[in-house]
Amino acid sequence: MKKDALIISGGWEGHSPEEFTECFKNILEEQDFQVSTINSLDLKDYEKQLKCVDLIIPNWTTGRISFDSLTLLLEAVQEGAGLAGIHGGMGDAFREQTEYQYMVGGQFVAHPGGQNVVYEVTIKDHEHEITKGVAGTFTVNSEMYYMHVDPGNHVIASTKQKNGEMPVAWVKKYGEGKIFYCSVGHTPSDLTERNLYQLIKNGFLWASNK
Repeated sequence: MKKDALIISGGWEGHSPEEFTECFKNILEEQDFQVSTINSLDLKDYEKQLKCVDLIIPNWTTGRISFDSLTLLLEAVQEGAGLAGIHGGMGDAFREQTEYQYMVGGQFVAHPGGQNVVYEVTIKDHEHEITKGVAGTFTVNSEMYYMHVDPGNHVIASTKQKNGEMPVAWVKKYGEGKIFYCSVGHTPSDLTERNLYQLIKNGFLWASNK
């Protein structure tokens, strides 16, 4: 039976939401998902769909979401839908909504060094199913994120920054829902890095498994 995924796509155009939505759809459809996309934060019209999907991918940098729509999203994850995403599309959305940030496990604060930074990503948990097939260390050329992060996250990848180690990818639970987040992914071309692509694909699959 095919799994159902829902991508909520829009927000700041600087993060190429349309292009990333196509990337995510391709990843999921290759894994036999049925993928739907909505380009609105008015989730009341999608309440039934939210309650049935296996995976939700927020792809909406910044933006404002109403209390009612946020409640529907939170409840869907609490009841078992997975939540997975990358960079600002998930980690810098709805800045005024602290419960959303708590669910995600972090929030963007700054990008040290600007947009084109060459840095190493180091896997911290080699036994996790998300890191299978991913090199222990790999290099990206992208925008680095400094984030406020939940100390209760299970960090699976990190990088070195001026002030110490910063989580890059983590997992957690929110109610019955499984959460996966990766901070790398400023432009769609970032996903041409094989290890990053594998990490994200594995993260999507892991989060969708109820």
